[in-house]
Amino acid sequence: MDHDIIIVGAGTAGCLLANRLSADADTRVLLLEAGGRDIYPWIHVPAGYLYTMGNPRTDWCFRTEAIPGLAGRSLNYPRGRVLGGCSSINGMIYMRGQAADWDGWAQAGHRGWGWDDMLPHFRRHEAFFGGADDAHGGEGELQINEQRLHWPILDAVRDAMAARGVPITRDFNRGDNEGVGYYHVTQTGGWRLSAATAFLKPVRRRQNLRVTVSAPVARVVIENGQARGVALTDGRIIRAGRVVLSAGSVGSPHLLQLSGIGNGTHLRGLGVEVLHHNPDVGRHMQDHLQMRPVFRVRNAVTLNRRAGTLLGKARIAMEYALHRSGPLSMAPSQLGAFVRSAGHLATPDLQYHFQPLSLEQFGDPLDPFDAITASVCNLRPQSRGSVQAVSPDPSEAPAIQPNYLAEEADRITAMRAMQLTRDLMHSGPLAAHDPQEVRPGEILTDREALLAEVARNASSIFHPVGTCGMGRVVDDRLAVRGVGNLWVADASVMPSITSGNTNTPTLAIAERAAEFIVAGQGAGRGAP
Repeated sequence: MDHDIIIVGAGTAGCLLANRLSADADTRVLLLEAGGRDIYPWIHVPAGYLYTMGNPRTDWCFRTEAIPGLAGRSLNYPRGRVLGGCSSINGMIYMRGQAADWDGWAQAGHRGWGWDDMLPHFRRHEAFFGGADDAHGGEGELQINEQRLHWPILDAVRDAMAARGVPITRDFNRGDNEGVGYYHVTQTGGWRLSAATAFLKPVRRRQNLRVTVSAPVARVVIENGQARGVALTDGRIIRAGRVVLSAGSVGSPHLLQLSGIGNGTHLRGLGVEVLHHNPDVGRHMQDHLQMRPVFRVRNAVTLNRRAGTLLGKARIAMEYALHRSGPLSMAPSQLGAFVRSAGHLATPDLQYHFQPLSLEQFGDPLDPFDAITASVCNLRPQSRGSVQAVSPDPSEAPAIQPNYLAEEADRITAMRAMQLTRDLMHSGPLAAHDPQEVRPGEILTDREALLAEVARNASSIFHPVGTCGMGRVVDDRLAVRGVGNLWVADASVMPSITSGNTNTPTLAIAERAAEFIVAGQGAGRGAP
């Protein structure tokens, strides 16, 4: 064997796995990354996501299929293609989800995945700014900090939420995230802290850990029902005793399919030899769809004004250069809230990302007036999408169909979210700023007209999960059903989406996966 363990994908999960699995000096670990090294400067500047998403240097630059629920639009679908993966291009928000999410997994039969089971796995890698306590760790590799920027207009939004009965919180990560407050972020000293920086950089000198970039994998090598290594797109075969796919919710199911694990009828139609029939590979995809209502405001300074002139941009650059603060240190969203769209719900089903800026769509110039965006997403969508290979050629991107708003329940929640947002903007604490709805526009009150406008403007918040879900594609120890010595460890294994940003749950999944892989636990070959 060339190596004991091969990890495919140096993203959020892959970097943590490489750290944990190479801690045993007798275990030879190879980490393969299709993208390059994380030397592009904009990766490390928090606001640099503007220059990393949609950039083939750092992003796979996927596009979705035409989405019926979004008026037939095809969306850009950023996925990290660099050391650190999505943690090198994401919004840096540290969010575990609700205790009810994890307990729901356990109640569905996934033993060992409840909130109390997972808490030690969250705490293990945390270096929380407030120090260790019963909810947070203080000695881990990943620094969790408060944001370095303050916007009075967002304080007014927070106070408006509080006036409507939403509790103010300073920590969304204690199991019950209902409330409004400022997000904690994976930053340190005004820099982004990616998984590559936090987990991979400190252990790169380990003699038993090899990291290879620009090494796209074509398929898993499977012999006699056992994973025996991987084949790279250049034809090389690298052998190992165990293989772990950490290529994400798009990459991992795609690789399984190209390796002969998936829907047999579909794979045979592509000319791929079927080694294990499982029609669930690539299915049951879930993602958070965000609506982005924009409100023009008065008597407030927003980023639209601060970055609206060359002089303003120069001041922003100088502030960051001298103090590592100001708008360049911003996460895309600063203030957040978790609320219920209806009174009968036991836990919040909506998440807000409030931003002191506005623009028509991602990549466009900022609006030439002061405005805020009240991005809101349904945390528990009922619609399900898919990721499917379209060719045996690994260089051809799979078909990504998120299938947003396919279910009536999701359309109902979207309308409730719009009404709640409009009500919020008319709350007393915001009166001094006279919010005026610019997009989609207060004139739209008819349900069908408003839904049509949502369909034309809503977009992903980039949280795909579930395409290799537990109980369907992998077992509760993340081993691929029907194949030995093969695991999946990334967001694709989630049986249902967590309530919030998905990077942090992916780290906890990787912590658990490392234990399973070291122990050789999992169903493997012959599992139903």
